[in-house]
Order: sequence, then structure tokens, then C-alpha cells
Amino acid sequence: RSDVAGGDVTKRLQLLLRKGGLAFSTTAESDFCSAMKEEVCYVSNVPAKEDSGQTQKAQYQLPDGQVVDLSSERHRSSEVLFDPSLMGSEERPVHDVLLSSVMSADMDLRSTLFSNVVLAGGTTSLPGFGDRLLYEVRSRAPERTRIRISAPPERGESAWVGGSILASLATFKNMWVTRGEYEEYGSSILHRGSL
Repeated sequence: RSDVAGGDVTKRLQLLLRKGGLAFSTTAESDFCSAMKEEVCYVSNVPAKEDSGQTQKAQYQLPDGQVVDLSSERHRSSEVLFDPSLMGSEERPVHDVLLSSVMSADMDLRSTLFSNVVLAGGTTSLPGFGDRLLYEVRSRAPERTRIRISAPPERGESAWVGGSILASLATFKNMWVTRGEYEEYGSSILHRGSL
């Protein structure tokens, strides 16, 4: 598990913009940064190449009409997903979390897991995320490992869709914990065998 996510990308974008002379400090301004991230930011395959001046510029218009010019901020903000130390975090990068999860499984399952990676969550919708994840995992995975990453278009809502499907299953009703059960047994009821 890694606690580095979209909010951290937004905070990094705010920091980079502040270094460029634009201060976004209020909650509303933070929301503008989040919208800016979703509209113009991307994940670079080769960040060093992008930092050498080959970044395409983009403009984002704020609600007050002010136009913000972005260049390297577009990809540097998302780098925290692959290098959390950029924001002073000791969390593991997303590719390391994926690799350690797969490598901790039985050897017989690893090839199946590597060939069935599914992206979920809004941050994975950043352009280039899947390609960069594939590049990072491929460079660290065992040789000749077939890696396949699926990126469903509805991945921003995947967790909600999965929860909805689970809740609609007839067998799920047996797993419910009622308020009365929780009050009687406490949190230990969550560890009963039917869950």
C-alpha cells in the first residue's frame, strides 16, 4: 500500500506553480489546481528528457480570466507517484508497490498477476500513466515476464462500480454486519469467518 495519490500530485503542482510566482493557497484555489492537473498534466515516460526543455507548453484559464502558462509543471507534478521523495515522503513508488505485491504471491501465480494488471482510480487517467507504469515495472520485473496493463475507460469510478456489484450479489447479504451485532460484539465481529 502507498498513500501517494492524486491529492499529492495536486499539492506538488501547487508547489511548482508557487515557485513560478503563482500562489494557490485557499481551498477554492486548490480545487483550481486539481482541475488544472486533470486537464493539462501528464506522466512522462522519460522525465529527464522532458526536463531538458522539450516540454510542450499548455495554457489553463482560471475562472477569473487569468491565463496560467504551464510547461515542465505538467509532468513534474505527477513524478511524485514514481518518486515520492520529491515531496519528502518515505512512501514507496507506485511501481514498487505493484512489484512487491506480485512478487509476494506464490511463484505459480506471478505470471498470471503480471499479465492481468488493471488500473483503477482517477489518477491513473493521467495521460501516459499506464505507459510509464509498464516501463518501470518491465525494467524491474524478472526477464521474459509478460506484463499486460489494462486501463478501462471507467477506471475513475472502478471502486464504486465494484462495490455496487458486490452489494448486489445475493450472497453478500450473509456478510452484512448489523448495527446490533456490532454493538454486541464490537469490532471483532468483522473478523468472523463469513466475511
